[in-house]
Amino acid sequence: MSEKTTIYDIAKKLKISAATVSRALNNNPKISESTCKLVQETAAKMNYKQNRLALALKSGKSGNIGVIVPRINTNFFGTIIRGIEEELHTNKYNVIICQTHEDENREIENITTLLDAQVDGIMISVTNVSKNNEKIIKSVLNKKVPLIFFDRKKNIDGVSSVTIDDFNGGYIATKHLIDQGCKRIAHLSGDQALEIYENRFKGYQQALLDNSIEFNESYVIRSKSSLEDGAIATTKLLALSPAPDAIFSASDFAALGAIQELKANGIKIPQDFCVVGFGNEPFTKFMELSISTVDQSPLEMGNMVAKVFLEQINHIENFKMEKKIVLNPILHVRKSSSRKDV
Repeated sequence: MSEKTTIYDIAKKLKISAATVSRALNNNPKISESTCKLVQETAAKMNYKQNRLALALKSGKSGNIGVIVPRINTNFFGTIIRGIEEELHTNKYNVIICQTHEDENREIENITTLLDAQVDGIMISVTNVSKNNEKIIKSVLNKKVPLIFFDRKKNIDGVSSVTIDDFNGGYIATKHLIDQGCKRIAHLSGDQALEIYENRFKGYQQALLDNSIEFNESYVIRSKSSLEDGAIATTKLLALSPAPDAIFSASDFAALGAIQELKANGIKIPQDFCVVGFGNEPFTKFMELSISTVDQSPLEMGNMVAKVFLEQINHIENFKMEKKIVLNPILHVRKSSSRKDV
């Protein structure tokens, strides 16, 4: 295996100093344009590769950004990552993606690994069970590494966040069901220990209150974001007397599970029962019975997270420049709840 080409090899070939080669490779203004071009062309011919770690140690910047998500196999988080990459790529940053799989210990390990890799910033959507991670988060701040929450956040002074107005999302989804004539509206809730699900539930409650519909605690069932949990929850709801005539689900996947269970019981949607989900997953639009859902604008969210980072990294003297950006949710009305159009 041949040895790697070094700046000394290039200097020897061109009969100039290694210092001049180094400056030319980094487009130092003290080196003439012709010399820079000659050095860079020679380096390319000799298959010279710059040592990124050495450059990071020298400049204090690695050009790498860490993005931590619960999982990447969902359209929502995948699209957020796409939005982040689109914005950062034009600014010559690379993205390192980590998954927590809803494991807090793994989340802490991810943060530690990214700090050891000397990333220039960390963007994170916290796990469902994040309770003991404030110490590691504060260590990020102590190192003056920009940290930005997105979608799921913790309320920590000095940390910026980009989220959606989950309260309003829950409100407009429930108000739409009321406008369709639904009177007994159930809610499939995520884990309300997580702020996003708590706020969706509060929006649901407020819409009922504002429209003089009595809140029925038995109509609220905690459900994971899965078809199976949505179906199980719907079975429980149908056993109630009186049974609900609508479901607002905090998850599109649980909403789909609910629809499958309703169909299995011969219930007509939306004539007899309306369903609204949350997330605007791709399948909601393309099903024969398309699903009404609240759009979380993940691409815009990803773009905005990257912009907040760039603003912070470019004004590092004002490091604790906390920004709280809240995006507006959009309700897409489709067949699963369009009772008045049937």
